[in-house]
Amino acid sequence: MNGTSSEESPDSTQRIDSFNGEQRVYFVPLRWWKDAQDSMPSESVEKREILYTATTGSSYGGPMKLINNIFNSDILFDLKREEDALQNGETGEASVSGRDFALVSSDMWLQALKWHHDDKNTERGIKSFSAGGVDRGDVYPVQLRLSILQETNSLAVKICKKDNSVECFRRACKIFSLDSEQLRIWDISGQTTLFFESDVSNSKDSLQQADQEMLLELQIYGLSDSIKLKESKKEDGSTQQTNGINGGTVFRFGRSNSLSFLGKAGEAGTLGLTGLQNLGNTCFMNSSLQCLAHTPKLVDFFLGEYSREINLDNPLGMKGEIALAFGDLLRSLWAPGASTVAPRTFKAKLSRFAPQFNGFNQHDSQELLAFLLDGLHEDLNRVRNKPYVEAKDGDGRPDEEVADEYWRNHVARNDSIIVDVCQGQYKSTLVCPICKKVSVMFDPFMYLSLPLPCTSMRTMHLTVMSADGGSLPVPLTVNVPKFGKFEDLHKALVTACSLPEDETLLVTEVYNNRIIRFLEEPTDSLTLIRDGDKLVVYRLKKDANNSPWIVYMHQKLEEQFINGKSSPTWKAFGIPLVSRLCNVENGSDVENLYLKLLSSFKMPTEFFAENLESPTPIEEEATDEAGTDGTTSVEDTNSTDVKETTESLPDPVLRLYLTDDRGNSIESEILKEKPVNISKRVNVLARWPVKELDVYDTCLLSSLPEVSKFGTKRPQESVSLYKCLEAFLTEEPLGPDDMWYCPSCKEHRQAIKKLDLWRLPEILVIHLKRFSYSRFMKNKLEAYVDFSLDDLDLSSYISYKNGQTTYRYMLYAISNHYGSMGGGHYTAYVHHGGDRWYDFDDSHVHPISQEKIKTSAAYVLFYKRLVED
Repeated sequence: MNGTSSEESPDSTQRIDSFNGEQRVYFVPLRWWKDAQDSMPSESVEKREILYTATTGSSYGGPMKLINNIFNSDILFDLKREEDALQNGETGEASVSGRDFALVSSDMWLQALKWHHDDKNTERGIKSFSAGGVDRGDVYPVQLRLSILQETNSLAVKICKKDNSVECFRRACKIFSLDSEQLRIWDISGQTTLFFESDVSNSKDSLQQADQEMLLELQIYGLSDSIKLKESKKEDGSTQQTNGINGGTVFRFGRSNSLSFLGKAGEAGTLGLTGLQNLGNTCFMNSSLQCLAHTPKLVDFFLGEYSREINLDNPLGMKGEIALAFGDLLRSLWAPGASTVAPRTFKAKLSRFAPQFNGFNQHDSQELLAFLLDGLHEDLNRVRNKPYVEAKDGDGRPDEEVADEYWRNHVARNDSIIVDVCQGQYKSTLVCPICKKVSVMFDPFMYLSLPLPCTSMRTMHLTVMSADGGSLPVPLTVNVPKFGKFEDLHKALVTACSLPEDETLLVTEVYNNRIIRFLEEPTDSLTLIRDGDKLVVYRLKKDANNSPWIVYMHQKLEEQFINGKSSPTWKAFGIPLVSRLCNVENGSDVENLYLKLLSSFKMPTEFFAENLESPTPIEEEATDEAGTDGTTSVEDTNSTDVKETTESLPDPVLRLYLTDDRGNSIESEILKEKPVNISKRVNVLARWPVKELDVYDTCLLSSLPEVSKFGTKRPQESVSLYKCLEAFLTEEPLGPDDMWYCPSCKEHRQAIKKLDLWRLPEILVIHLKRFSYSRFMKNKLEAYVDFSLDDLDLSSYISYKNGQTTYRYMLYAISNHYGSMGGGHYTAYVHHGGDRWYDFDDSHVHPISQEKIKTSAAYVLFYKRLVED
């Protein structure tokens, strides 16, 4: 045939975008392919093999033109299709010379490459999965032109010097040299057939000439100048390895830009060690994606022909779009020599189907993981028509029988790679607290969310007041969970006070000498108590009649000098006193109860007599505060001005008034002989003349410590992962918002719930519940969780053992969170290749020592089941 160049006839050359859409074809040594072929699924290699032999044909006007001086000639040869040989039973067997190659699809190539890596690790005694750890070789593009020769059933190949750089052309000459042994290429991908079919179709439709050229870009990868195989089997079966990836040569069609390889060999850039670009607060997404992208069975699945299992008709799915987006992203991360990948397409799909992740706000990596696993399952669900199944209670049947029935019903409706790999089963037992009805169910789980039972503790300082005034205030220190509830504080106080059965506690917050808050709601978070708050605990007698409280607040008369004139002022002081109003009829009873509560503050008579002529501490304080100009700077935030002069002051006696809860307004004076109007809570303001107050130690009455001193910090606590699991499996009552309908009582009950592990998956995902939520705020638990790396043994936590499956796991990935709730930063640690760990921090990937991967930032742990010896 007559070969014409693109210069002579520009319209005669067309660009082949791909063999089949975006499908790539790889050029690999045949022996390398055959070694891995037997381990592959039959559907992956079911395509027909076609043999091509390279000959010095006459398609370009004469014998093959390849002269030793490579700068003076193009490379011209034919690839003849040898169908007769194949029909006679000839199969692909690699020659001793190593001049036999194979064309395989991208799916086949990646599976074969991974098999070789696994085989290499097995020989080293490493059982963990690793498709990475192979250094990159050189990658260089070679442009070539093809023409179809229908009459000889051949492909005419021309590699022009003008289409390639000098160095690339020189290397191509060595690769395709026919001076030595014969070059044979086995097309196992089945893609080259499309060349001939396309050529016949074009000839029939448009009567085009059969010599039309097609321009292709060939990505040469991993072949050294010596053209030696990178991995070949010796006669004794041993493996000889050199640098590069086993002599792989990549056909990449329709891309003008070549694959970019950044960095040096051995650095991040080998298979799977590819970073993800942060698109704006997408580190949470990148962290989860990297963990999933290094999950062994998922890598195998998505590097294979996973599109066959996409369920386009599942109403619970996303028409396969999430699975396709994730599959494309995973292939990009595992592409040879891939640099940083920008997951924009995946992010767009995610935002479309999960609007909660729309925009560029920070989110929870575990929430993204949960949505993605569920979405992948529904998109890849092999069940097209889900049968109706009804959940049945155990009704006394053996647990094994009930569990198997539940699992069969589950997989009858849910059957996917996610179910195969990631889903387990736990036993859920509910017991009615009234009729003791027991309900047993077996539910599937995708991951385990474990609580952190030993979170950081908080030291709190409080003041305890006696119930009857029989003792002075007692300072008390208790330790409570940092993110606990008020009920935790109450339990700690009961223990610390050795509280008798006939007493109860009233916890309050005191500010400016008045009670501003009663801490009565047991479910409120302790984070509502600040370190600078002052808490007072009142010991009160239990009262079956639920008598009202009476709260006494104190004021004393002080003189201020303003512009040289005396201005008396009532000023609040001291800790409010609280008691029950029992057997109180008139004002005299109210006053006697008040004086009884003050009795412990009364100073000894001898001390009072000795200091009668000396100024009281309060008077000294007032004198010290007087300025040089005769004025006094006194805080009167909670004071009441007295308009009368000292000459017109009332009689110097104690007077009691009904007031509001702040002690600001006077409602009426409490007279001794008159009855008192009693409500649920009575607030009394006691106004003291100075002389009568002198008999009491007001310093003791006014001393209150803060909850926590500034700067005090406890060492970080740690808890083992096994303790977290035990807390997860401990029985507990259901919450008031999560009541269970008892079929026996016909009522919603706050049942006792107990979980047990029944069936464990191959991939076990463990979520550490570091984030806690309340009505007012969100918090993060910073506790250090000590987890196993190489041997997580769950055999003692599994309820049902069939004696066949191991319950030991190995850690292979971690999603980390640093910083506070609602912000911070996510990264991922991944076990990749042998015993090496890598830190995936968005686009940055670098090795990290195993000793550094256990931190308090660990948030989601990924384990894979170990293979039994």
